[in-house]
Amino acid sequence: MTAPVSLLDANGITAQRARDLVGEALSGADDGELFLEYRQSETLGFDNGRLKTANFDTAQGMGLRAVAGESAGYAHASEISEPAFRRLAGAVDVVKSGHSGSFAAPPARSNVKLYGEENPLGAPSFEDKVRLLEEIDAYARAASGKVRQVTASLAGSWQVVEIVRPDGGIYRDVRPLVRLNVAVVAGEGDRQESGSHGVGGRCGYADFIAPDAWRAVVDEAIRQANVNLEAVPAPAGETDVVLGAGWPGVLLHEAIGHGLEGDFNRRGESAFAGLMGEQVASKGITIVDDGTLPGLRGSISIDDEGTPSSRTVLIEDGRLVGYMQDRQNARLMQVASTGNGRRQSYAHIPMPRMTNTYMLSGGYDPQEILSSVKKGLYAVSFGGGQVDITSGKFVFQCTEAYLIEDGKVGAPVKGAMLIGNGPDALTRVPMVGNDMALDPGIGTCGKNGQGVPVGVGQPTLRIDAITVGGTQAA
Repeated sequence: MTAPVSLLDANGITAQRARDLVGEALSGADDGELFLEYRQSETLGFDNGRLKTANFDTAQGMGLRAVAGESAGYAHASEISEPAFRRLAGAVDVVKSGHSGSFAAPPARSNVKLYGEENPLGAPSFEDKVRLLEEIDAYARAASGKVRQVTASLAGSWQVVEIVRPDGGIYRDVRPLVRLNVAVVAGEGDRQESGSHGVGGRCGYADFIAPDAWRAVVDEAIRQANVNLEAVPAPAGETDVVLGAGWPGVLLHEAIGHGLEGDFNRRGESAFAGLMGEQVASKGITIVDDGTLPGLRGSISIDDEGTPSSRTVLIEDGRLVGYMQDRQNARLMQVASTGNGRRQSYAHIPMPRMTNTYMLSGGYDPQEILSSVKKGLYAVSFGGGQVDITSGKFVFQCTEAYLIEDGKVGAPVKGAMLIGNGPDALTRVPMVGNDMALDPGIGTCGKNGQGVPVGVGQPTLRIDAITVGGTQAA
């Protein structure tokens, strides 16, 4: 399916009629919009030699938001029609009752497209996708006699959005998204360990399902599982930690990134609130949120309020210089929106969210960083974690990690947990590598019950004196 010329036209509403309706409904508000969405999505899951799941879904709807000062009213419907709109307008009217606002300036226009409009659900065919998953399963089992279980999945979506503002502006974006993931369980005797790897981005499936591409994903999952089969219990205690490049940036995303979103800082809930312009990290650390990188999972041509995506410097050479902003929080903080107003779907209100958040490269060779640690931990990959935004405290599970002994990478370890405080950890980074890498396109960020696709990244870096939770005393 190709993108309709207009979701409004496709549902019998002219653009001018939509402008009139939204302008009338939001009269007296400070800001707001009508958000329309059409989405197709699919997930195919292959487990233990057979197709376990095959889901296909089509959804459409609209949501109307009215913003008055610090308050916002939101109502949504799964039907796009004028009667449904009038019901939404009645539901949000109470928010602006007695309020006399003037509409905030509209978002700037941009002709930049960071991805194509190809619908990944159209090609390859369903049969070819199932055949690919069968090939992945067979290849993994043939590649290693230790493989006992293979789970592979393909997921794709195609989202069309239109945003109608009370000033009459109409904004539109078409967003493809795909992901391929492979997980294996390898065993020796009674011991079993797992490994997984995934890739994805805002494009069709073609780049990821070429034979060389998917085989590399399988090989990496098997490698991780085999490494974990050799792992020894992780020591517990305070130690120096070297974080690998790329996906370990998920720790940066969770432990620091959320604390740099505008809403948490406006309300004084972030550990970074009130620290604008101050030194909050070691010199040499620069962190950006960049939604303008073509084709990446976290990239967006415009955000879900119609603001063009941007590259926002958050921390520069250790100094706090910016927050990620949506329109409401930006207006209340008297700054400009950074194009970070995002929502999961038409049924959700927008809020400040990350896109692709990463630390820039420094000046050290990664081997030089490892050699500088006499005894410590080298953390290459992470699983789940928990973070408290107000205090900055975090706990993260390492899914691949190694001992560092006399500057050399030693035995792999299992059960390692990094425990610390994000803002404090930023001040304990004496060395930043020159090998910044982004994750392979697998990140999903949760906030207030909403999930959106994101990217993370960082170079190799050293953090001094961080607590490692393990299974034996150091």
